[in-house]
Amino acid sequence: MPEHVSILQPLGLAALALASVIWVAVLVRVLNRDHQVHRGRFAALTGRRGQRVWGLPHQRHRGPHVEHVELTPAEQDAFAFLARQFSDDRLA
Repeated sequence: MPEHVSILQPLGLAALALASVIWVAVLVRVLNRDHQVHRGRFAALTGRRGQRVWGLPHQRHRGPHVEHVELTPAEQDAFAFLARQFSDDRLA
């Protein structure tokens, strides 16, 4: 070990690594333990066909209203000019 490294640095790193491993192990255990319980509850809610799951918001059957504006011929020409100008700048 180099002289300028304090003994506390490797000990701190080892303690942090150990704490991380323990945290991940506990997290995996808790998630596995509760997985079967939550799976059963969700299956009970969704197993009945034709009934709605109340925890989810109502889904739309159609998309949002689309706005549409008619352009005058002068506006269409101006838009075409801008589109050509932008495409010419990109090619240059």
